[in-house]
Amino acid sequence: MLKEFKDFAMRGNVLDMAIGVIIGGAFGKIVSSLVSDVLMPPLGLLMGKVDFSSLFIDLSRTGPPSLAAAKAAGAPTLNYGVFLQSVFDFLIIAFVIFMLVKQVNRFKQEAPPSAPPAPPEPTNEEKLLMEIRDLLKNRH
Repeated sequence: MLKEFKDFAMRGNVLDMAIGVIIGGAFGKIVSSLVSDVLMPPLGLLMGKVDFSSLFIDLSRTGPPSLAAAKAAGAPTLNYGVFLQSVFDFLIIAFVIFMLVKQVNRFKQEAPPSAPPAPPEPTNEEKLLMEIRDLLKNRH
């Protein structure tokens, strides 16, 4: 059973998938930082100094002054600002993946089709058999 697991784990597809998951996780962190630290602050400034990560609806109606205070008090909240940041994360990741797949497909299409290989020359044995065949045909 250990040998079967080793064979499974060492297949190219499994290793490629594992590498993709690891790189994807790291890429997701980069995109999350890009959205929350680089894109959202200027967007919030343009929309009237809004910090999207602190946007929430207080479901307990106790009126906490901030999302951090509501969480500290254990008040139920609807955190739509965090959701908006996650949507932006998703859109950026989806766009980057779309562009990557588009480029890969473009490179695949640009490769010129290779000419089919020429049939191999007959071996000496095949040539001799063809000669015998031709001689037998002419004999009748």
